[in-house]
Amino acid sequence: MEKEKNNKYSIIVPTYNERLNIALIVYLISKHLRDVDFEIIVVDDGSPDGTQEVVKQLQQVYGDDRILLRPRAKKLGLGTAYVHGLQHASGNFVVIMDADLSHHPKYLPSFIKKQLETGASIVTGTRYVKGGGVHGWNLMRKLTSRGANVLAQTLLWPGVSDLTGSFRLYKKSVLEDVISSVVSKGYVFQMEMIVRASRKGYHIEEVPITFVDRVFGSSKLGGSEIVEYLKGLAYLLVTT
Repeated sequence: MEKEKNNKYSIIVPTYNERLNIALIVYLISKHLRDVDFEIIVVDDGSPDGTQEVVKQLQQVYGDDRILLRPRAKKLGLGTAYVHGLQHASGNFVVIMDADLSHHPKYLPSFIKKQLETGASIVTGTRYVKGGGVHGWNLMRKLTSRGANVLAQTLLWPGVSDLTGSFRLYKKSVLEDVISSVVSKGYVFQMEMIVRASRKGYHIEEVPITFVDRVFGSSKLGGSEIVEYLKGLAYLLVTT
């Protein structure tokens, strides 16, 4: 089992118009990882709302070795944001999570503990086991999400209960390997990542989480994402 004291966790947080959330997420990560070596890599896609200015202020508080701002000129998609962040990660583990507080940093110690106990290559948060759930979604949104997961489970047999979740811990070497074989860029990216990892035989563990709909700002999921999801599902069915 790897020793926690020798591990460093690079937390990649993609942002777009998250000025109202980013300071709180950084504070909560720092609060819940007091005894852990970590860095937060903010990949901002040219937010017009001043997100980058807030991150620069946070660097003055926490240090620019703890908070890394690695911006891009424009919105280029979630998958490429992780690739970009990974290039700047100095940790041997990488956490990916959303900036909008839908993924509460209080779960990070559980992810780390599960990995240390099991030696897993990937620990993924799941809404669909005992102790997990969703807060703030209407019934239609819950049914759509659950239906998408059931459909993907039936067709792809990935070995995990929550395919579209985006709160995960990876061994850095595993993330580098898996992400290099992924072609999806948007909403389907997370699903392809976990399916590819499963097909490659990586050890995947799950931790129950409660997903909370964004606190500030508007959700970025719409009809076009659902169509994209179905196309991605068909692609994975053919290629994995």
